[in-house]
Amino acid sequence: MKILGIIPARYDSSRFPGKPLVQIGNRSMIQRVYDQARKASLLNDVIVATDDKQIVEHLQLSGCQVEWTDSLHQSGTDRIAEVAARHPEYDIVVNIQGDEPFIKPTQIDAVILPFLKYSEIEITTLMKKITDENALLNPNIVKVVFDSHHKALYFSRQPLPFLRGIPVEKWLKHYTYFQHIGLYGFRNTTLQAITQLPQSGLEKAESLEQLRWLEHQYTIQLSITEEANFGIDTPEDLEKAKRLFNL
Repeated sequence: MKILGIIPARYDSSRFPGKPLVQIGNRSMIQRVYDQARKASLLNDVIVATDDKQIVEHLQLSGCQVEWTDSLHQSGTDRIAEVAARHPEYDIVVNIQGDEPFIKPTQIDAVILPFLKYSEIEITTLMKKITDENALLNPNIVKVVFDSHHKALYFSRQPLPFLRGIPVEKWLKHYTYFQHIGLYGFRNTTLQAITQLPQSGLEKAESLEQLRWLEHQYTIQLSITEEANFGIDTPEDLEKAKRLFNL
């Protein structure tokens, strides 16, 4: 089984233009993501997928593998699917977010492991226990509920489930909630199929593309991680990261 990690990278961003090329210490953000991904023991190779000339030139100078993609893609999933389609020799594709410069190689391995154990697995991702009320109520932190086999039932920006008759500030004492960590593994054939699906009603309502896959009856297998992530969405996040990691 051959496994490919793909990092989608887009230069234009409404909240943080040029984000992949910002410097964090002595390396750019996209370089840090690439370097962390290369440390994952179960990946055979890593490629950055982008439509931007500056990112391509920067990565080529750094010796990273990078491939051009169409500029009209609506999501990172669509972008990695284009690259993965050129590489049918890879059975599994991992979508590694380009704004996670401190991603743990062990988390990448964690989304791959279910494919090595079970032949029926189509899509994998991670979840982490929520211990903070602010995280529970933050709509930018996606929550997930799952069945007894850790297969996803639903993803939402709202806390799920709703605890009837219990004040919100006490919910964490009465139920174990999980947040979704946006790192995905796909069978290459599944990745090609889901990117051809039309947008669904739930996806539009929550602005979460994984709901499209669930609505079309694709199974998403969840694994628990204890490791925290630190994504960078804004310039303020960047400054916080520099302070936190002394960079």
